Amino acid sequence: EIVYNDYIYETKSSSGLNRHFEQYANDLSRNLQLEKNSFVVDIGSNDGTFLSYLSEKNFRVLGVDPAKKIARVASDNGMPTLPQFFDRKTAEYILNEFGAADVVTVNNLFANIDDVDKFVRNVDHLLGRDGVLVIESSYLLDLLDNMIFDFIYHEHLSYLSIIPLRRFFKEHGMQLIDVSRVGTKGGSLRYYWSRCESKWKIKPRLKKYIRNEEKANINGDKIRVFGKKIDSIKTSTQEILEKRRGQKVVGYGASATSTTLISHFELYNYLDHLVDDNPSKIGSFSPGYHIPVYSSERILDDSPDLIVILAWRYADEIIKRNPAYKGAWLVPLPSPTIY
Repeated sequence: EIVYNDYIYETKSSSGLNRHFEQYANDLSRNLQLEKNSFVVDIGSNDGTFLSYLSEKNFRVLGVDPAKKIARVASDNGMPTLPQFFDRKTAEYILNEFGAADVVTVNNLFANIDDVDKFVRNVDHLLGRDGVLVIESSYLLDLLDNMIFDFIYHEHLSYLSIIPLRRFFKEHGMQLIDVSRVGTKGGSLRYYWSRCESKWKIKPRLKKYIRNEEKANINGDKIRVFGKKIDSIKTSTQEILEKRRGQKVVGYGASATSTTLISHFELYNYLDHLVDDNPSKIGSFSPGYHIPVYSSERILDDSPDLIVILAWRYADEIIKRNPAYKGAWLVPLPSPTIY
């Protein structure tokens, strides 16, 4: 309730997610052979971006999201959204008012849920006999390989991979029927789950993903090596910034991932302020260190000597979007690079 009732993040504020969700809707329709009027429930639907693309395919859609203001805006924009958490009471309401769901989607949310057992039981209650649960989430193997360590922050309670998820869902009478790679969040997987006794068959390509995960040996040295790499990158980043002591240094990006970077790399010792493209962030302050956040338009007024791109996964886009800035850019990850 503290984190999500007054949530300010909106899907439309993230670069590239519009295209992603449009393609996602196409993939869902094709892979599950959905018919007109199929009923799709999106849990954690945010501003309804994904719902809008599903609706264009003439599916019946419903969103569920506890961020009351965002849910209200989504509903006002024609994407019906229940402004509440998804629990048993909500599942019962949807069943009684709309019927069983053909598909339930959970995007970048499953890793944020504390009681996953209860959540899956409620989804199972809502799904039709041959209904499919689709979960899209950051993939632990990609997080380790691509140095996405800043994705480790307070909202993310779990870091997901195939083998433990299969064990977990088997306890709930569900099977993984398909999986596909997704480029969002530095590397994600989209999982398709059905009841074990449903009509759905397991796709052969799943074996390849499982073998790859087994070979990676995530529980072995991989985590320890990851930790050492983070420490090495922190040292290199600080060495670059130390050489620029006395210069004006600004951070670009005021997200939760930025907070992880600022804190763990101790960047608060170097940053004059932050800039961001999201209007809802302007005038706010970073957690813990209270670094002020301004509009990215301020870059030209201040002409900082160096901009640290905290939103480093969007570095190419950010640099292209600011051609008039003639100073230097520092992209800290996956390895510190000056442009």
